[in-house]
Amino acid sequence: MNREPASLLVERADEYATLTLNRPEKRNALSVRLRDEISDALDALAAEDAMKVVVITGTGDVFSAGFDLSEFERAAGDDTFSRQLWESSDRYHETVLHFPLPTLAAVNGPALAGGFDLAVLCDLRIASSTARFAHPERTFGDIVYGPLHDLVGGALARELTIGGRELNADEAHAVHLVGEVVAPDALMDAARATVARVVAAPKDVLVRTKAKALARAGYARGTASLDL
Repeated sequence: MNREPASLLVERADEYATLTLNRPEKRNALSVRLRDEISDALDALAAEDAMKVVVITGTGDVFSAGFDLSEFERAAGDDTFSRQLWESSDRYHETVLHFPLPTLAAVNGPALAGGFDLAVLCDLRIASSTARFAHPERTFGDIVYGPLHDLVGGALARELTIGGRELNADEAHAVHLVGEVVAPDALMDAARATVARVVAAPKDVLVRTKAKALARAGYARGTASLDL
């Protein structure tokens, strides 16, 4: 019997783990299943004594195109699934945002809508030169605004979420949205170099620093996705 491929690949290596979104045929769209798998993986990694940092990247040439829009169509006519969709969304945003250890997005291509949010919810970002960042969902729905504002400030956040501006990789670097831009085939080497710098610190220091960053940003636990 053929088994459906895993939508999330989890690879551990000493003091860090890599989560790879694995729906290339759907441009790594964040389905309920994939969001739940990310949440489950992060919960498990948070409990591992050796873990210090988690890298998140995508399979193929797209980081993530955002939430799986076909599921919103299904939810419109299915109240039970609609509740499942939003419960999954709220848990996912909460888990990624409040993960107690540092997170690094290795943005291997376009990060759009919820994929843009995922990159922004991480503590650090490295981008392939093929990456771009945009919020196309602004034309039909609410946007996760707060974490983006926290990184780039109100003026640019409004341009991206209200004005429809898009950023290529070099522009994202210029506004400090990403810390580094590299060639596509150098992305994971650059991510590992960043990981090496992060894990040089003791775990307890990393946890306290991450907690300070979250406290300074003022994110309350239990905030619904669309209230962020």
